[in-house]
Amino acid sequence: MAEVLYFAKRVRSETISVPQEIKALQLWKERETWHPGLADVRNQILFAVHQEYVELGDQLLLLQPGDEIAVIHH
Repeated sequence: MAEVLYFAKRVRSETISVPQEIKALQLWKERETWHPGLADVRNQILFAVHQEYVELGDQLLLLQPGDEIAVIHH
């Protein structure tokens, strides 16, 4: 399980089940599936894992239970 924080006008969070290894873009696309409105703001989003910014590409993320993923609207 990992916690996803959504930063916009207010902070909202949800706990999700994710595999230990997942590509950043795949994780983002899964979030878009659950929250279709994210697709409209993709170019206005910063994505962070372990409090470090991540590009939405083929970068492999190694996740552990309790990790924090942030979706930050800028």
